[in-house]
Amino acid sequence: MTKRILGFSTLGCMGCVGFIGLFVGLLLLALLVIKLVWAWTVPDLFPGAVEQGLIAETLSWWSAFKLAILVALLGSLAGLRKGS
Repeated sequence: MTKRILGFSTLGCMGCVGFIGLFVGLLLLALLVIKLVWAWTVPDLFPGAVEQGLIAETLSWWSAFKLAILVALLGSLAGLRKGS
């Protein structure tokens, strides 16, 4: 009855907390990985494009954060489907 009142009928209360925890964890991990991998690989893979200004040599924290949100959301949804 409590699950129905709170609106957690499919996930359960702990399922929502787990989803949010998984999302935050993946967000932080993806933020660091995206920032490091971009700075390490993009200038080496696309030197001409970086010289011409077509691709940024370094990624700002804000851009890395936006990409990390996308990665964390997709990863959380994949983890949620795998768990059910």
